Amino acid sequence: MKNEEIVLVIGSSGEIGKATVQALAEQHNRRFILHYSKNGHVVDELVESLHEDQVLMSVQADLTQPDEIYSLIDRTPFDVDTIVFAQGQALSQTFIKLDEKTMDCLYNVHIKATTLITQAFLAPMVKKQYGNIVVISSIWGEEGASFEVWYSMMKSAQINFVKSLAKEMGPSGIRINGVTPGFINTKMNEVLTKEEIGYWIEDVPLSRLGESSEVANCVKFLCSSQSSYVNGHILKVNGGIS
Repeated sequence: MKNEEIVLVIGSSGEIGKATVQALAEQHNRRFILHYSKNGHVVDELVESLHEDQVLMSVQADLTQPDEIYSLIDRTPFDVDTIVFAQGQALSQTFIKLDEKTMDCLYNVHIKATTLITQAFLAPMVKKQYGNIVVISSIWGEEGASFEVWYSMMKSAQINFVKSLAKEMGPSGIRINGVTPGFINTKMNEVLTKEEIGYWIEDVPLSRLGESSEVANCVKFLCSSQSSYVNGHILKVNGGIS
């Protein structure tokens, strides 16, 4: 495969991660390393849906555990051109009851995994003077949310990681951008009642929930040559919430 682009997708078994792989795979010179924590059957289905030579490997790792983050890095024998971070672990809990173990788990998933994996694959990008990194954060990283204080903090840190590293890596030809989805129609939000969803939609100028494919298409744009002068940008995908 000529001029191939190797793409590492962290969290490819989630609904947004899966949609992102499918969107990126439309460009047939891309080959994928698919990370997942749970739901290996989703990755198996994803592999079956792609062209036979588009998947280099899949790799399982629980990113709440630092040793598994290092294991993922050690078990990935390829230099990569693009990394998409689509992993996440939601939490709805009063801050006063938040325990340290939960704090550490969310920190590991959103911050430690993102920074260590990025750091591990940067040097070859610098050598080639080319690379793309996209971090899927959240609207709560911009706005903050009650009962999701720690989650919001982690997502805010991701946003500042993008903005800061983009300035540092720009001279090396590496673009780093982020996406902040609003309320997306995924299984993670099925715990909410119709009334709660209705209250949210009232604040959305487009008057509906977003779809995973709409987030994925924005990631696809940021990974493409069409966004070649976009760096350090946080793309809001929230239906118009200011």
